[in-house]
Amino acid sequence: MKLVFERGLEGQFQKIMPECDVPVYEGSDAFKREGKLNLPHLSENELSRHYTEIAKRVHGVNDGFYPLGSCTMKYNPKINEDMAALTGFTGIHPLQPTYSVQGCLEALKVTEEYLAEIAGMDAVTLQPAAGAHGEFTGLLLIKKYLESIGAAERKKIIVPDSAHGTNPASAVMCGFEIVNIPSGEDGCVDLEALKKAVGPDTAGLMLTNPNTVGVFDKNILQITEIVHEAGGLCYYDGANLNAVMGVVRPGDMGFDCIHINLHKTFSTPHGGGGPGSGPVGCKAFLAKYLPGIRVAELEEGLVAGTAEETMGNVKAFGGNFLVVIKAMTYIMTLGREGIPEASKNAVLNANYMMSRLKDLYTMAYDVTCMHEFVMTLDKLHKETGISALDIAKGLLDNGIHPPTMYFPLIVHEALMIEPTETESKESIDAAVEVFRNLYHMAYENPEALHEAPTKTPVRRLDEVRAARTPILKYDFNA
Repeated sequence: MKLVFERGLEGQFQKIMPECDVPVYEGSDAFKREGKLNLPHLSENELSRHYTEIAKRVHGVNDGFYPLGSCTMKYNPKINEDMAALTGFTGIHPLQPTYSVQGCLEALKVTEEYLAEIAGMDAVTLQPAAGAHGEFTGLLLIKKYLESIGAAERKKIIVPDSAHGTNPASAVMCGFEIVNIPSGEDGCVDLEALKKAVGPDTAGLMLTNPNTVGVFDKNILQITEIVHEAGGLCYYDGANLNAVMGVVRPGDMGFDCIHINLHKTFSTPHGGGGPGSGPVGCKAFLAKYLPGIRVAELEEGLVAGTAEETMGNVKAFGGNFLVVIKAMTYIMTLGREGIPEASKNAVLNANYMMSRLKDLYTMAYDVTCMHEFVMTLDKLHKETGISALDIAKGLLDNGIHPPTMYFPLIVHEALMIEPTETESKESIDAAVEVFRNLYHMAYENPEALHEAPTKTPVRRLDEVRAARTPILKYDFNA
């Protein structure tokens, strides 16, 4: 496939943009580029073909089954997009007088209240732009609090070995040290290891629950109690909130703050670089440090202020505002009854799919799962030479996006599968048959799987070379 710079010919053009209707300001020569601006010369026809060709190479939820574990690739209802496209939301500027954007401020306030209720928190900021950004913000809240009570010497954040890789990275960025603790054979936190890890230098714990292997930690109340008794705070990674939203609340489990992935749990577009949104909720004692806009209701109407001892901004203004509108629409559409129903259906779908596969594939943790389950293909690999990667490539030939591969690291030859609640029984049954056929193919015709994929626009890539020597820019002089 040609890049857009390689298409078209000099002199081709199109008139998509309207003629300029204001005086042209040339600016100082000091700010003008010295070389020629490299822009593709394309007719409207060629440009349309270019983007259509790109679209044909993309696999999204609208193309087929997308069981990407821990990512919650659910269908995004189109009503979300319709609401976010209303001119009252799109035609504003964040520096307008507050009296002229009362509806937008109300949308921010309402969404914060909804998320706080679902998470069991007292306050929420919508400013963080993604999940990891939310982690960073939540850890800064913890750091700010510890400094305010004279406990800045508490520098250690406890992170289980099954955690998302962003957890330790976010903690280090905030100046903390990482204490890694192992999981037990049941996939849950090892309580004895946790008790040994806490101490006077403990700043807090970062925990995902349900965890990365799809198990709800049965000792969750003991875990938060152990950390609190040691003087630390508890941070809830909300990546897997879709499994429990409306059923149980992290705040009631003893967590002090949480980030929530709107681009996962609350059905806003996901992938392709964003935009995402990772609001952070917290208990009342942390609220005065929150970043971003704090909407308050006065006699004259809603006003946008800041928290009492705010840490400052972590992004501009109200964060990715239109993403917030989509999430608000989703919550209001489902309502108090629909939110828990969605999470229960996510759990039902995952357990149904797991039960249909466990007679062939080995489950890393053969227990009732939550939103996702992890298979280990270690035995299959040793007996046939077919790896988790080979199965993933075989799925591509069957129109299925591969599950998350080789994660969590504590499971060898791992495939992490999350069907989400928006898949029908029929679509799950069809996916199960593909998985089962690939399993038999591993024994009967392994070479075919080693060659997969054969039906995709490109064949199997040299992933090591791509990782070590990536081409990150187009060379016009080549």
